[in-house]
Amino acid sequence: MSAPGTAGYGEAAEQLAVQYESVDFTEVHRALLHLYPAPPAAVLDVGAGTGRDAAALAALGHRVVAVEPTPELRAVGERLHPDSGVRWVADELPALPRLSAAGERFDLVLITAVWMHLAPVERPPAIAAVARLLAPGARLALTLRHGPVPPGRRMFDVPPEHTVTLAQAQGLRLLHRGERPDLHGRQDVSWTELVLERGR
Repeated sequence: MSAPGTAGYGEAAEQLAVQYESVDFTEVHRALLHLYPAPPAAVLDVGAGTGRDAAALAALGHRVVAVEPTPELRAVGERLHPDSGVRWVADELPALPRLSAAGERFDLVLITAVWMHLAPVERPPAIAAVARLLAPGARLALTLRHGPVPPGRRMFDVPPEHTVTLAQAQGLRLLHRGERPDLHGRQDVSWTELVLERGR
């Protein structure tokens, strides 16, 4: 059974792949790259979509795990980036049960264009699950979407301050907050970028 937050994504996987892959990893993460660890690091991309970011990070020399709950998007990602070395995992927020059970720890966790799919009640357990996956000194990079909800999707308003407060309650420290326009040219959509760090 699909997670509620993935509604509409399986059916649109091929169209979404064109959209996702039309912007470059460096363009999406430009303001944050200086805060990412040098390779080789253990990187987790939660809600990896078609693997654009995961494959780019693997090409830089990182060991990358890509979590994607939508089977159709995972299949597209594996097809588009067949030799990337990315390890794909079928798992989902808020609990990330498979990763949590495996006991792995990561130096960088990306949650790009995902957090708005979680209902307010799901966010505290989600940030707790993610915090447990962070190695000492590791960083969490989140992008928060603001704007109208596309038809057929489940999205919620995500106040940045609320997200920061949840992260701080898990012992994470805010390193960076920035705002940027939508890279697909949607005038009514904007993004907040957050980078948080776990203590050593």
